[in-house]
Amino acid sequence: LKKRFYSSSVSEDLGCKRGEFSRKHYGSVELLISSDADGAIQRAGRFRVENGSSGENTDYTPGTWHRTDVHLENPEYHTRWYFKYFLGKVHQNYIGTDAEKNPFFLSVVLSDQNNQRIPQYHSILWRKTGSQKICLPYSPTKTLSVKSILSAMSLDKFEKSPREIFHPEIQKDLLVLEEQEGSVNFKFGVLYAKDGQLTDDEMFSNETGSESFQRFLHLLGETITLKGWSGYRGGLDTKNDTTGTCSIYTVFQGHEIMFHVSTMLPYSRDNKQQVERKRHIGNDIVTIIFQEGEESSPAFKPSMIRSHFTHIFALVRYNKQNNSYRLKIFSEESVPLFGPPLPSPPVFTNHQEFRDFVLVKLINGEKATLETPTFSQKRQRTLDMLIRSLYQDMSPDLHRGNNMLNRRSFSDVLPESPKSTRKKEEARQAEFVRLGQALKLKTTVKGDTTANLATAGFCKKEPWESQSFCSNFPHEVVCADSWGQSLLVSTDAGILLIDDGRPSIPVFDKTLQIKQMNVLEALDLLIARTDKGKDSRILVFRLSAIQKAIETKKMLRSKYDCRENKLERTKGCHLYAINTHHGRELRIVVAIRNKLLLVTKKYNSLSILTSTSLLSSPESPVEEFQYIREICLSDPPVVMTLVDGPTGDSDNMICVAYRHQFDLVNESTGESYRLHHVETNRVNFVAAIDVYEDGEAGLLLCYNCICQYRKVYPFSGGSPLVQPSAYDFHFSWNQVPYAVVCAFPYVLAFTTDSIEIRLVVNGNLVHTAVVPELQLVASRSDIYFKATAAVSESSDSISKETSSKSSPQTLRAYENPEFPLPSVEGEFPCKNLYKIPLSNLVGRSIERPLKSPLAPKVITPTTLSGFTSLPAMHSLSLSRMEIKEIASRTRKELLGLLDEPVPKTECAQKLKKVSRRQSDPKQGAVRLSSSDRIISSSFEGYSERCHLSTSSDLDTVANREESSPSSSPFQLISLYDEDIIDLK
Repeated sequence: LKKRFYSSSVSEDLGCKRGEFSRKHYGSVELLISSDADGAIQRAGRFRVENGSSGENTDYTPGTWHRTDVHLENPEYHTRWYFKYFLGKVHQNYIGTDAEKNPFFLSVVLSDQNNQRIPQYHSILWRKTGSQKICLPYSPTKTLSVKSILSAMSLDKFEKSPREIFHPEIQKDLLVLEEQEGSVNFKFGVLYAKDGQLTDDEMFSNETGSESFQRFLHLLGETITLKGWSGYRGGLDTKNDTTGTCSIYTVFQGHEIMFHVSTMLPYSRDNKQQVERKRHIGNDIVTIIFQEGEESSPAFKPSMIRSHFTHIFALVRYNKQNNSYRLKIFSEESVPLFGPPLPSPPVFTNHQEFRDFVLVKLINGEKATLETPTFSQKRQRTLDMLIRSLYQDMSPDLHRGNNMLNRRSFSDVLPESPKSTRKKEEARQAEFVRLGQALKLKTTVKGDTTANLATAGFCKKEPWESQSFCSNFPHEVVCADSWGQSLLVSTDAGILLIDDGRPSIPVFDKTLQIKQMNVLEALDLLIARTDKGKDSRILVFRLSAIQKAIETKKMLRSKYDCRENKLERTKGCHLYAINTHHGRELRIVVAIRNKLLLVTKKYNSLSILTSTSLLSSPESPVEEFQYIREICLSDPPVVMTLVDGPTGDSDNMICVAYRHQFDLVNESTGESYRLHHVETNRVNFVAAIDVYEDGEAGLLLCYNCICQYRKVYPFSGGSPLVQPSAYDFHFSWNQVPYAVVCAFPYVLAFTTDSIEIRLVVNGNLVHTAVVPELQLVASRSDIYFKATAAVSESSDSISKETSSKSSPQTLRAYENPEFPLPSVEGEFPCKNLYKIPLSNLVGRSIERPLKSPLAPKVITPTTLSGFTSLPAMHSLSLSRMEIKEIASRTRKELLGLLDEPVPKTECAQKLKKVSRRQSDPKQGAVRLSSSDRIISSSFEGYSERCHLSTSSDLDTVANREESSPSSSPFQLISLYDEDIIDLK
C-alpha cells in the first residue's frame, strides 16, 4: 500500500513523459576506420550510427508499442508557401534594404487558409540567410501595414524603406528564390555488396545482383526504360542510353524518386574503379548499401566509400530464414538529427512498412543534409547573389517618379485604389494573375511542382486525429483539467464535470470563478486559483469529497462554502505552478505580485497504513500543506515552471519569465540566475516547459514565434550551469501561439485558428491543421480543445452511434475539409469539445488507473486508499474505435483457442484459486490451460483499466460471476500487483 501511494499514478507519469525525450534514439557518433585485406588503415571518419538499440526502451510488451513518428519532415505542401498561396493570385511584393544594407524581398497575400474560410495574411521574407515565413490573423477592423509585418519578423530598422514592386515578372524570380530551399524530387544511390567485400572498387565491380537484391529493388520501385522516359530522370540519360537502359523509379507521397542502381549503370571490364558508376552514386547525398552475408560477417563502414559528397548511408541486410530486413543508418557527424528513429531491434518483417520507413528516412535525411555547413553555405551564397542581382534589376524602376502607385510604401497590404487609378490597377492585377497562373501551370507540367502533395499526407490515420468529446457545448471555457476520462471544466455557468456521451454535471455554481486548476488523482487533490485581483486565492479540495457530493446529489457548492479550503497567505495571487514529478512531495509555488510563496505537502506514512485513518481524514486538506519560505523577485512573473533537481535536496529550481528574460530561481536560497535574454522590442511569453533528457533537466522556452531549448546542468558550487552548450537548439513557429504542448516526439503550438505540429528533437514541421476558432482547454493528459463546427439544424437528430467519418462531429486529418467549417447560410455555428488522445501521440497503450467519476460502480472501495473501483465491462470507457480495434485483433485468436464456450462457473473457480494463491505466494502460480490463456499483447492497456487489489475483491467477483450464468462467458480481470495475471 505504501509503495502504491508513494508512486505517481500512470496518468501523472504520462503527463511527465510528454516532456521526456532522448537524442540517443537517433544514434551516437563514432569514429569509423576502414582497412584493406592486409589490415592497413585506408580511411577514417566520424559518423552518427543508428542501429535501433541505443537508448531504446525494451520493457514494452509486443503489441503495445505503435510507431507514430514515421512522417516526412518539413513537407513541401506545408513549406512551399509561394507556390501554394501566392502564385497565380493577387498579392503584393516589396523590396528594401536592412540596417546592414543587405537587400530583402517581402511577399504578402491575404488568403483563405486551406479553403476553411479563415482569412489570414501569409508573409514570406527573403534574405541572404534564407526565407522566413509567418502567418498573421486577419481583422476587418484593424489595418495591417508592411512595417508591422516586418516587425513581427524581428526586422525593425531599415537603410531604405520597402517599396512595392508592380512588375508581374517578379513572380518568376521569387519562385526561383523559393526553389533554392531544395528539390521536391530525389535521387538515391543503391550499391550492391557481396559478402566479404571491403572496398568500394569491389562493390562497384559487381555486374549483377543476387535474387534477394532483385526482390529488394522490386520493393523499392518499378523498373522503367530510360530511353524516352518523360518523368524525373535524376541526372540519367534518357536519349542515348549512355547511363544504362533501365533504372528503378517510384513516386512516394508526391515525390518522384530515381534510384541510381550500381548493377544497372554501365559496367567496364577495363576500368577497375568503375568511374561511370561512381560518377552517379558518388554524387548522391544518400546511398543504400545492400550487403549480402550473415550478421557475423564483416560489416560495412562508410569509410569504405571514397566520396566527399555522400553524407548518409543506409545499410540493408536481408534474412532469408524469417524473411525480414534489418536496417542501419550512418550519418556524417555534421548532419542534424532527423527521423524517424529506428525501432529496437531494427528488424522489419512487414516489407511494405519497411519500404515506407526507408523512403521517409532517406528523404528526411537528404533534407537534413542540406542544413550542414557544406551545403548551407553554398545555398546562402547562391541566394545572396540572386537577391542582389534581382535588387539591382529592380532599382531603376523604383527610382522612377512617374508611377503614382510607388508612393504606397508602408501602405495597407490590400488598399483601396483611388478612383482615378482603379481601372489601371484592375488591369494590372488581371495581368498579374494571368502571368502567375501561366507560370504555375508551366511549373506543374515540368514536374517541379508540389501541387500534387496537397493531399498526399491525408491517406492514413494520423496520431493527431481528434475525436468528438462533447457536441454543442454552449458555455465559455475558462480553464479545465482531466479527471480520469472525464473533464472538469470552469465555465461562465460554474464548474462542470463532463464525460463523453453523458450529460454534464454541475459541481460548483458560478459564484466560484476558477481561473487555473490541477486535478491530481493520485493525491486525491484538486488545486484551484479562484477570482481575480485582490480577492484571488488558492483553494484545495479532496476529489473524494467532490465525488461523494456528486453521487449523493448534494446541493451545489458556492464560493461561500469553500472558506475552509483556502490556503493561507495566498490572497492576491495571480499565478501558481506545481512540480511535475511529485512522488515524494508536492510543491506549489504561488506568485503574489513579485513575491513567490513556496508551499509543500508531504506524505505522512503513518497516516496511510490503514484505510480507517484515511476515512477519518478531514474533508478539507488545508492542514496537510505547510508554508516553507518566501522569495522576492524584481518583477511579477508572467510564466512560471518548476524544475526538479537531480537529487531533490536543495537543488530544485523555479523558471520565471518577466520583462525580456527567463531566469532560474533556487527554491532553497532564492538566488536567481539569467537563463535567456530576449533580444526583441516586444515579448509575448508563451510557456516554459520542463523536459528531461535522459534524466537531466532542460527547458523549452517559448516566446513570440520562437522555441529555445536550454539544458540545465547539475549544480556546481551551488549555482546551475546555464551557459550555452552544443545541446541547445531553437526553431520558429509559422504563427504566434498562445499555448504550447509537448507530447514526445511532438510539440504542438495552438493559435486562434490552427494547430502547428513539430518534432521536439529538431523543430521540423510535420503538419499544420486548420481549426476554426480554436481554444485549448486542457493538456495534462489527453489534449482537449474547443472549436467551431458547422452543424445544420437537421443534424440534431443524428445520434452518435450513426455518425461516420463524414459527420462534422468527427475530425479526421485525411479528409477534406480537414476540420469543421464555420457556419454558412442555412446553418448555425456551435462550439464542440474535441479530444486528441495522448496514447495516439506518444504511441503506446495508456492505462487508466482511475476511471471516470461519472462511471457506475460495482465495487466501491475507498478512493483515498489508492485503490480503484472495479467497473463492469461496459463501463471501461473505451471509445468505439478502441472496441473495434480490440475485437478485430483478437477474434481469430480467441476462436482458434476455444473450441466451445467455457462455463462461467469454471472461470469463477479459477478466480478463487488465483485469489488463494495471491494471498499465499508460497503455493506458487496457477497453471492455466489453453482455454484460459490470454493474448496479453492484444489486451494490455485495456485490461488494466479495471483493477483488483485484494483477495477479498477476487472472491467477491468470483461469487458474482457464479450467480450470473447468463452473462458473457468471457470476463477480463486484471490483478494489479507485483505481477499481472490476465484471465479470459
